[in-house]
Amino acid sequence: MTIVFVVTFGLLSAAAMLTLLRLVRGPRTLDRILALDVLLVLIVAGAGVSMAVTMRGLMLALLLSVALLSFIGSISAVRLVERWEGHR
Repeated sequence: MTIVFVVTFGLLSAAAMLTLLRLVRGPRTLDRILALDVLLVLIVAGAGVSMAVTMRGLMLALLLSVALLSFIGSISAVRLVERWEGHR
């Protein structure tokens, strides 16, 4: 089972690196917002895998709150960008 967890962490790390590349390169604000949202989802997934490795559910409330704040934040940012670009 350890090999599965190592492979999972490796794939999550590779996805996070590619997401960071998209976050930096960009080209539009909405691309960066989406990349940040994906990065937060990857962090939540990594923490979930970590909970499975240690067999402890202590971080479950933290994971749920981070996922909810990430979703609400990305929706708010998209609405703000739409409004801002609509006035141009």
